[in-house]
Amino acid sequence: MAQDRQGAEPPVLPRLGGRRSSFRERVADALRAALIAGELRPGEVYSAPSLATRFGVSATPVREAMLDLAKEGLVDTVPNKGFRVTAVSDRQLDEYTHIRSLVEIPTVVELARTADRVSLEALRPAAREIVTAAAAGDLIGYVEADDTRFHLGLLALAGNAHLVEVVADLRKRSRLYGLTALVEAGRLLASAEEHLELLDALSQRDEKAVHAIMSRHLGHVRSLWASPD
Repeated sequence: MAQDRQGAEPPVLPRLGGRRSSFRERVADALRAALIAGELRPGEVYSAPSLATRFGVSATPVREAMLDLAKEGLVDTVPNKGFRVTAVSDRQLDEYTHIRSLVEIPTVVELARTADRVSLEALRPAAREIVTAAAAGDLIGYVEADDTRFHLGLLALAGNAHLVEVVADLRKRSRLYGLTALVEAGRLLASAEEHLELLDALSQRDEKAVHAIMSRHLGHVRSLWASPD
């Protein structure tokens, strides 16, 4: 078994949660939350058995979930040892954010003209969940509501499935660490509330406001993930 953090105890992982249907997906969600929270650190090697011990499950679903994260570029496999958490440089984050701004901002601005209000209002419960999860420090709930149920759901209204797939990949790859500190500082809640503000602007067909909110939100997201201190 690989030595995690040179013999130190492996991190305590978040409890399993979310709405995923399979156990493997739920384990992967919890591991993502551990990455975001900073419980799994870049450059460190973690073995599936040691992580499974903290879950109270067998190593198999943990190993399978880590292989899923490897496909997303979040970890690398280390033969006979486990998985190393990949580091994301500031330059990579800037590049991811730049691509997202080129794709997401004009797409969402166009939705101010094309999306019907019923479809937009259908996303309001997810926007409220984002705020609730941020206030409660529920990382798994926050990521699930923020990514799958709001942002990707909003982009899906444009009718371009490939665009949604590309943005989903970029969002996964740009996850950083130290989110717990942001929750404690109350900075995450302010970003969460921008989702409701965005929906209001879209419903009002205010393209300038939508552009400003999306630009501000992406800027906040970049600084939040990269600068937890």
